[in-house]
Order: sequence, then C-alpha cells, then structure tokens
Amino acid sequence: MKKVFGSASIILLFIFGASIFYKTELLQLYHTVRLFDHDVVVGNFSNMKRLAPTKTIAPSGTIDKLGQHPFPLPRHFTYNNQTIDMQHWIEGSSTTALIVLKENNITFEKYYQGTDEFDQRISWSMAKSFLSAIFGVAVEEGLIPDLNEPVTQYVPSLIGSGYDGVSIKNVLQMSSGIYFNEDYSDFGSDINRMGRLMAFGGSFDEFATTLTRVREQGTYMSYVSMDSHVVGMVLRAATGMNIEDYFDEKLWSKLNTEREAIYITDSTGEPMVLGGLNLISRDYLRLGKLYRDDGRLDNEQIIPARWIEDSITPDAPHLMPGKRNSADTHWGYGYQWWIPENANEEFLAIGIYGQYIYINRLANVVIVKNSADLEFMANGYESMDYALAAFRVIAHSLSDKP
Repeated sequence: MKKVFGSASIILLFIFGASIFYKTELLQLYHTVRLFDHDVVVGNFSNMKRLAPTKTIAPSGTIDKLGQHPFPLPRHFTYNNQTIDMQHWIEGSSTTALIVLKENNITFEKYYQGTDEFDQRISWSMAKSFLSAIFGVAVEEGLIPDLNEPVTQYVPSLIGSGYDGVSIKNVLQMSSGIYFNEDYSDFGSDINRMGRLMAFGGSFDEFATTLTRVREQGTYMSYVSMDSHVVGMVLRAATGMNIEDYFDEKLWSKLNTEREAIYITDSTGEPMVLGGLNLISRDYLRLGKLYRDDGRLDNEQIIPARWIEDSITPDAPHLMPGKRNSADTHWGYGYQWWIPENANEEFLAIGIYGQYIYINRLANVVIVKNSADLEFMANGYESMDYALAAFRVIAHSLSDKP
C-alpha cells in the first residue's frame, strides 16, 4: 500500500511541478483544445489576445471616415434554385458582424451574439490577403524581383524540406505540392498539430521544415496554410524586417484604421501570418475598400495596382474558377485571394468559420462578415457558396443607390 501511495505521490508531484514550470504552455493548450467549443467559441473569436501570445500594432491616428447611408438588406436570396431567408441565413451561419459599404457610405452595420463594434475579431485565413498586400509592396520595391525564383533562395533553412526548389509564385498560389491536412475537425490534422505545437512553445519556421511534397509544384491547387507562412519567411528575408514592422510601415500606418491590429504569434514572437490577425470589422472593411479602389487612399498608391490585378487573376488551368480535376475546390485562386465562378469584378478574402471580405468593383460594394460558424466546412464548404449568393444579392440591391 505504501508503495502504491508513493508512486501516486511521485506522479502528483510531477504534475504539480509541470504545472509550475509549464503553466503558460498548459493554459494555452487548454485554450487551444477548447477554442471551438460551442459555449465559448463566440467569445474566443473576439478575445484571442487573452488566449495566445500576441503583438499589437498601433493605428496611425488618422481615421478614414466612412459615411452612413442606411439601407435595408434584401429579405431573400436564391441559392440552388431555392429561396433563402436572409435573416435565417445570418443567424444560421452564426454571424457576429455584418457590414455593407457602398461607395464610401456604410449602408448596413449590425453586430450579433452579444458582440459589439469594437470587438477585435480573429481573421483566420483572411490574414493571408493582408500578407499578400505587403508582399506586393516588396515586389514593387524590387526586393523580390522574380516570383519564379525558389523560396529556398531566400530561406536556406527550407533546403531539404518539401519546399526545396518550389517557386515563390507556386507557394503564393497554393500550388506548392506540399501535403498538409487542413481539416480542423480532425484532431490529428496538420493544422491542429500546428496549433498544439504553438501552445507548447514551438516555432512555425521549424514546423515548415517538417512538411513533405506529394505532387509536382504548379499543377494542382491544394489549400495549404503553411504555404502562407513560407511566403512570410520569404518576405522577412527579402526585406530584412520583422513582419509586424513591415506590415505597419507599408500598410497599417497608411490605412487610417480606427483600432490597433493584433497578431497572434508563436513562442519566438513570429506573427501567425496565415491566420492570426485580429481587427475590428470596420478595419477589415478598410482593406476591402483599398482593394476595391485599386490600392489608392487619399491620392496615395499604397498597394501597387498591378499587384492587385495579378493577385485576383488566375493564370493557370488549375487556378481557374470552376469544377476541375486539378484542385480541391471549384473556386479560383490568385495570390492569396479567392475568385468565384462567373465573377464579374468580384473577389474575396475568406477565413475558416465564416470570415469574409467580399469586393464587388462593378457595384462599388464591399461586404464584411465575421462569424463563428462551426458548420462552415459541411458539404464540401458549401457555406462559401451560400455566402456568395447572399453577397451578390446585397450588392445588386444597391446598384441604383448612391
């Protein structure tokens, strides 16, 4: 009996000791495991700063003022020959924020599920489009003169990994050929393994070196979030600057936002450029407005217009919108931006669980939707198609409005 009690005591002492030395890591792991639980997911998505290490980037102090011209949403939209009630879709997709901008006026703005206008909402993969924006500035500055160069020319630590010899362009276009399980519902997936690694103090840079290639690059569009991190590694090497400093200098300080930007980081302080940006919803809207307006704000060209066009123009068969055997999706893809089928001057930044920046240049409309939609991945990500149908009807409803 004494021996059993002694063994148990040793185990308890070990656990107690681990909790002292690894208190932060264990707490982060707890939050990571519970991040998407129904009872806390809405609050978590607006409060990531309390759940993970972060870096904060202050706003410029000047605010791009947006006017107000209220106009009701359409009551219905059509999807797959079915009439969908707009309010039912908003509630059913667990919306937390919805904002519509026509010209420079907000026509609709509402917050849901107990959240408010100043909640710092997690971008998830919408952050990739912000990364693409500043990457384009580096290209314009001549710091990255050739997108066909291999990423290993800038990041030698990737030599010998699956990224060895893969071109910058193919990584930008999610065509690296890297194997990466992006299934958030699979505990053992690469994306969840990456989350646990972050909770235990791992490095995204090191994680990238562990991945392998299973396809020839530039032939198949397969969504690999770690590709975006590698884009960030190239950007750091090319500019000689931290991501957050370059982000601030080239974009954030010029975007005239209302609130600060908050980046989740790994244990080394490296921002999670693949999905760790946190902003208020109106500041997501401001990036959409900038892209709608060809990268210009207050007569300053912030993002090169040519880069924006290249970013939203699929230039290979495996990237073209439509059903095809060379992609995991029927959506088209550019430089970290999504292009829908039958696009008419439309493109989107999209994040898991229902984060959207929808840009319709023809209608002069930008729509931001934040959500905590745990059914986002159901039926092959059909929720994206529902959202697109709703956004198009909203944009069309404003076609004759100033």
